[in-house]
Amino acid sequence: MAYCINGDCISCGACADTCPVGAISEGDAQYVIDADVCISCGSCADGCPVGAISEE
Repeated sequence: MAYCINGDCISCGACADTCPVGAISEGDAQYVIDADVCISCGSCADGCPVGAISEE
């Protein structure tokens, strides 16, 4: 199951720096996770300073 970034995202980019497979990129309003690339490791959720990432 892939991770998802919710509306609490502050677009800091911390999650993108922690993703080992490069599944996170900057979207129009906030960062987004490509579910097809995500390996559900949870590194992004651990690195998010505002807790805006969770499993779908």
